[in-house]
Amino acid sequence: MKNIRILVTGGAGYLGSILCTELVKRGYQITVIDLLKYKKNSLKHLYKKKNFKLVKADIRDNQIMKKLIKDNDYIIPLAALVGAPLCEKNKKEAISVNLSSIKSLVKMADKKKRIIYLTTNSGYGIGAKNKFCDERSPLRPISLYGRTKCDAEKVIRKHKNSICFRLATVFGKSYRMRTDLLVNNFVFNALKSKKLKLFEPNFRRNFIYIKDVISAIIFSIKNFEKLKSNVYNLGLSSANISKLTLATRIKKQLKFLKIEVIKNKSDPDKRDYFVSNKKIEKKGFKAKKTLEFGIKELVVFFKRNKKRIINNY
Repeated sequence: MKNIRILVTGGAGYLGSILCTELVKRGYQITVIDLLKYKKNSLKHLYKKKNFKLVKADIRDNQIMKKLIKDNDYIIPLAALVGAPLCEKNKKEAISVNLSSIKSLVKMADKKKRIIYLTTNSGYGIGAKNKFCDERSPLRPISLYGRTKCDAEKVIRKHKNSICFRLATVFGKSYRMRTDLLVNNFVFNALKSKKLKLFEPNFRRNFIYIKDVISAIIFSIKNFEKLKSNVYNLGLSSANISKLTLATRIKKQLKFLKIEVIKNKSDPDKRDYFVSNKKIEKKGFKAKKTLEFGIKELVVFFKRNKKRIINNY
């Protein structure tokens, strides 16, 4: 393990800061490249670790990236403009970071380099009402964010020494917190406003706890040969639920919460699907942490960090 060198792009972000912490703890040699655009200190606790290195730079700097790719065994590209609203606000940058940088990365990586890529199951767009989306389901992304991630996945898959995970909507606390993600957002607003306003409450989604994502990545490092050259949905199978069901589960822990369904108004996020995670489960990995666990953790986190939550995504 001490000899395994891993490059994580965007390692100071929501997922990256938790991932790098766990990888460093396990003894891997970790290098992060990140602009530290959103939060400067999300990796501060790792700076003195001998098996951790931070490069403050842009992943679109091919000269820097070429050397970093050469010096590492695994590449986990997390750097991206994440979410439909942010990509719509910064369209050119979204294409440049989410897609063009991935094309460059694959060109610079020789065949031996192992790539673990996290994309999104939002690429399924609007699924059939009585059918789960699996890895063979057509990709019909309905946002620029979804399109860039789906196109980047196609590029990654041409590099046969790769694994792609299509992530469910992630929830849970992080060193670089996000409150735009649906579960996080609902809990945050439930505490802040004591009510939730739901548009199109029957829209469906799959969810996964942040540390289950990290466990899946570590599982894929340890079982790379068994998993490579393939794509897997990654979510909690018991958390295929509607927005209304999610709100109801939060209300069970926050009794004061009022849920208001807004009629005759559409949700700008049109995603609506249930997702099958059987493929990765058959390979030996299964997400375990429940929504109830995550909601409880988030309630405690937000109560303790009222003044420190900055929505800078």
